[in-house]
Parts: sequence; structure tokens; C-alpha cells
Amino acid sequence: MFDDARMKVSVGVCAYNEGRNIGRCLESVLAQRMASAELIEVLVISSGSTDDTDDVVRSFSARDLRVVLHRQHDREGKNSAVNLFMEKATGDVLVLVNADNILKEGCLHALVGPFEDERVGVAGGHPRPVNDRRTVVGFAVFMLWDMHHRLSLIYPKVGEVMAFRNLRIQIPIGMQSDEDLIRMDLERKGFRSVYAPDAIVLNRGPQTVRDYFKQRTRVNIGERYMKRWFDFDIPTWDKHYLFESWRGFLKDNGKDFWKIVIAMGMELLARAYATVHVMMDKGDRPVWNMVETTKEIGP
Repeated sequence: MFDDARMKVSVGVCAYNEGRNIGRCLESVLAQRMASAELIEVLVISSGSTDDTDDVVRSFSARDLRVVLHRQHDREGKNSAVNLFMEKATGDVLVLVNADNILKEGCLHALVGPFEDERVGVAGGHPRPVNDRRTVVGFAVFMLWDMHHRLSLIYPKVGEVMAFRNLRIQIPIGMQSDEDLIRMDLERKGFRSVYAPDAIVLNRGPQTVRDYFKQRTRVNIGERYMKRWFDFDIPTWDKHYLFESWRGFLKDNGKDFWKIVIAMGMELLARAYATVHVMMDKGDRPVWNMVETTKEIGP
């Protein structure tokens, strides 16, 4: 339980050249209302941005003192930015939001509510893609996140938006997988992770086959290195959980059977590539090139 009736919440937004998106992201964060918590600060970590990201953030800071810009001179990777956020944040509960995402009304309320239970250390939100599911790639993105939701109802999997207790931790910077590293740290300290399905965040997945493969390969590489280096199991690699979530998805979306087959093939190819990459120990990366077609999530 927290010292007073309202827990203090710090939101961190990590950004690199997100000038076209970060305004909508910040608007959605500042519009959140929480019954038993207080949003005390929104810390934006701008990592070597060369566009107008910093100017957009400063314009928000001028209107709302809770918005604070912390600039890293060089782009050092998301884990480095997350570490700076965790170092500067003063809240009881910390929330990580991607700069190209938009929080739906009630997202933060649903995300921080579970922390009234002292055993909860991490809460994961519910990403919903805005891609056009009528296209093959759009359907693959829809299927990925819908299965993510179904799997998380069985066994929580954090990603896109997450909250966690402020225990002053730091994570390795020579790799990716910030959400899984934070989760691993807190679970090994004895806390449990939960899923908050009403904490909805809008995101955009890749819009081309090439970008889908690029994004999914790098994510799977990071998850495989979590297993190799830390012996930490990612629930989306558990065959039982995958089958249960896939079976439910097929039941509700069987009319798109051939799109399901294609989406499965794309994901299996990305996983196979990542598995070989890690078996050959080619290394993880802290910094990746942006996947441009995942940007511009607004209407």
C-alpha cells in the first residue's frame, strides 16, 4: 500500500525523431483521469532527435509543467533512454509509453489499478492496431495483436504500454527487450505480472511485407536472447499458450482462413530467421533502424 490515498504516477515517453507523432501521444497521456492515482510528471527522453521532436515537447512543457524534456545528445538505444527515465522518475508507479502510440480514455486508470495489490510489480496494457485488416499485412498485424491479447488473458505478456513499481532498477543497454528485462527483474524480486485488458493503446504495425519481416525478426531476436542470456521464458514462445490463443482466433476469424495461413507463414519465417541468428550468436542490437510504415497512427 502507498503512503497516502493516491499513488503517484510517472509516465515516460522515449522518442527518436517523433515530431509528427509525439504531440498526439502527449495529448492522450495528459487527458487521462485516474480515480486513485495522480499523474505527477511526463518525462520525454529524446535520444538524438534531429527533427522537431524537442520543439514539440517544449511547447507542451510551456503549457503543462508536468511535461519535462530530457535530451540525450546521441541515440543510444531504447534501453538507455528507459534507464534515464527510471533514474529521473519520482512516482510510485512508472509507465512506459511509445511516442508513436495513443492512449485511449481510461488506459492509465486501468493500467495502474492493479498496483493496489502489493504483490503486483508489473502490469501490461492492451495494444490495438489501426492497420487496415483487409490487406494481407494489415490482417497479419491484427492477428498478431489479437493473439497477444488472447494469450495475455491466459498468461500476461507485456508490450507497447506497461506499468511497474519504481524500485530504482536499471537494465542492460547492450541489447533491446526493455519490457521483458523490467518484467524479469521484478518477477525475480518476488512480484507478479498482470494483464490489464481495459488499458487500451492504439498502435500501427508495419504496412509492407518487408517492414513486417524487419520488425518481427528484430523482436524475435531480442526474445531469443532473453532465453539464451538470462534463461527467461517469453510466454509468446510457449506452444501451449500459442495454440490456445490461435484456436480462439481461428474460431472467431475462420472466414479469413487463407489470410491466417499467410500471416502464420510470415511469423514462422521471422521466428526461424531469429532462431538461426541467435544460434549463430550474431548478437542483439541496442539501436535499430526505424520501421517507417509503423508511424503516423492518427486519423
